[in-house]
Amino acid sequence: MNVSTAFRSSRKTIAIAGAVAGVAALSLAVTSPAGATGGHSAEAGKPTVVLVHGAFADSSSWNGVIQRLRHDGYPVVAPANPLRGLTGDADYLKSFLKSVKGPVVLAGHSYGGAVISEAAAGNPNVKALAYIAAFAPEKGETALGLSNKFPGSTLGDVLNPVPFPVAGGGTGTDLYIRTDAFHHQFAADVPTRTSDLMAATQRPVAASALEEGATAAAWKTIPSWNLITRQDLNIPLAAQRFMAQRAHSHTTEIKASHAVTVSRPDAVARVIEQAARATDGR
Repeated sequence: MNVSTAFRSSRKTIAIAGAVAGVAALSLAVTSPAGATGGHSAEAGKPTVVLVHGAFADSSSWNGVIQRLRHDGYPVVAPANPLRGLTGDADYLKSFLKSVKGPVVLAGHSYGGAVISEAAAGNPNVKALAYIAAFAPEKGETALGLSNKFPGSTLGDVLNPVPFPVAGGGTGTDLYIRTDAFHHQFAADVPTRTSDLMAATQRPVAASALEEGATAAAWKTIPSWNLITRQDLNIPLAAQRFMAQRAHSHTTEIKASHAVTVSRPDAVARVIEQAARATDGR
């Protein structure tokens, strides 16, 4: 089925992940992965926190979270998520993780949750997973399928598909949230002046990424923490609860939109720090 058609044919549509795209105007320092060639090293006694954004976002969507984690002494890196396809995105993250020395807490927001689930499998350095309003698929499951499994998402009604050329020939489809609908759909508890910037700078996700089945489920072997957002219009609340319960995650629920990394960075940082403390027995 054509992905764009699938999104528009039902309100039980995908919760494409992503939080907020490119909020540079928040003026908070973002850890850049550009200098990763020398290797990242964790501070003594603390794991490195690796943050993975979802669709319609970039690493700056974690700005407020990074600020809090650094204040508490955690080394943090927030690599780019290509948003081109689940296997390729996970391979990119696996490669990046080779530059991180010592124990890791891996956190993913929305579609980024599917990426960390795949990338962490078989990596002994990843000690904990944190799902932040995120997908945690079983092998063979897709983001689209998990979203359609439960009612509540209205994302399909506000998507704008844009074709793009594929290497080697052919055409793919990028998905954006319409700028006029972004605030209500994605970031209703974020100030409008900020969500307007987020809408204008959003990065798209390739529609095919949302139909690609997972090949690994790291939450089966790595302890996980889960922050569930009750006012989420992207990933249905029932879907978030289903995935958290199935993974036996340590779960926290809060009143927040899908853009929780921007609207509630304090709550996000607390969940990640719970996971981090568990890795060193504190």
